Amino acid sequence: MGGGSVRHDEAVTVKHATSSVLVFSSRPDGWRVGLIQHPRFGRMMPPGGHVEADESQAEAALREVAEESGLAVRLVDPPAPELPGGFRPAVVAPPWWIVEHPVPADNHLGEPHVHIDHLYMAQARGTEPVTEPAHPFGWYAADDLPGLVMFDDARILISAVLAHLDRAGPGDAATIMRQYQASPHQASPHQA
Repeated sequence: MGGGSVRHDEAVTVKHATSSVLVFSSRPDGWRVGLIQHPRFGRMMPPGGHVEADESQAEAALREVAEESGLAVRLVDPPAPELPGGFRPAVVAPPWWIVEHPVPADNHLGEPHVHIDHLYMAQARGTEPVTEPAHPFGWYAADDLPGLVMFDDARILISAVLAHLDRAGPGDAATIMRQYQASPHQASPHQA
């Protein structure tokens, strides 16, 4: 299987690369996040899933959003230093965060394992799906989040990003999010 790490008890923990996308839309009355109802967990979650062997994490992010929500989106790049001139390898869009989630057996592996989730942010090109979504999908404001059945870590992260976007007002997510890491917000993923 490869790519596993050894725990203290010498058992191998299998890790799979996944990509998830926090999809946002600017509305006249504030920002919204797009969430799917996950078919296995029964919770509202950002679109996402496993990275296939023939794609990068960024390509998986775009494919998963299109499949699960039906939306066309553009990824919002996180702040990053520029590469030097003459650097030739193709650059893959970086995620905003990379986190590990222990998960139960699923359709990819019949035993508990760990998802190494590459968390991207994107702005929807429109509010209506351009293809048939694979899962129930909806747009939610920050005030809606407490009433949704969600994983706590997703609620914390989405709430922090929506608060930043709402403070900035309507506009382009890429422009607004360039200031995100420099602004005071809730606990970082390392502190949560």
